[in-house]
Amino acid sequence: MIIYEHPLNERIRTLLRLEDLFAKAAHYRGKNDALDHHAALLSLFEILEVAGRADLKSDLIQELERQKNMLEGLRHNPAISEAALDEILATIRKTHESLHSISGKFGQHLRENEWLMGIKQRACIPGGVCEFDLPSYHYWLHLDKATRQKNLAEWIAPLLPINDGLAVVLRMLRDSGKLSHQRTQQGAFQQMLSGRVVQMLRVVLEENLPCFPEISANKYAINIRFNTVGGIDRAKICDEGIPFDLILCSL
Repeated sequence: MIIYEHPLNERIRTLLRLEDLFAKAAHYRGKNDALDHHAALLSLFEILEVAGRADLKSDLIQELERQKNMLEGLRHNPAISEAALDEILATIRKTHESLHSISGKFGQHLRENEWLMGIKQRACIPGGVCEFDLPSYHYWLHLDKATRQKNLAEWIAPLLPINDGLAVVLRMLRDSGKLSHQRTQQGAFQQMLSGRVVQMLRVVLEENLPCFPEISANKYAINIRFNTVGGIDRAKICDEGIPFDLILCSL
């Protein structure tokens, strides 16, 4: 199955972008090649840019506190597993403490590193990090892989509490979803929300279906159009009925 997620507000959009960037940074950091470590560093710079646009720390702390208070109210509910409840509450408390441990502005240790900021500035220019532009960076890329991995781990470590916080919030958001089986009519689907608050929707398709959804949504309605991939031609709307699962999520 392929899952397409679509945020309905800026906060969830930011969390999804950061989740993607942290995953890429972790993936490339674990590789051995210098070009992989270059990609990891670029992801780190993107994390710094995206997270710097919002007060993520306070937003995540407030959301975790809200979820903790709500979950505490579910104790002694016969329909709720006490063990599962204790597990998620322990995760929330640990993540909450990690976020509180962050001092100063997010990524300040990176901003104070003139060498890294010089690379970040040049990375915005196409082809701007060639060896004749940044010989010191070229030297770093030719250090042994253990040294590069150690440096990357040190640079990303102070950012990980934010990653842990957004992972908990997004997990709870996804778990809140209500699933319904749907089918398109002539490649399109529309559903009115009728006042229901939705923060993210998920469209689940079978991998073997030769189409993809284009999603537009607001607080009033959801519109999904399924397009086929036609080689070098522009995507065309899929006229046949497409079965899919729709999941509406809200904290």
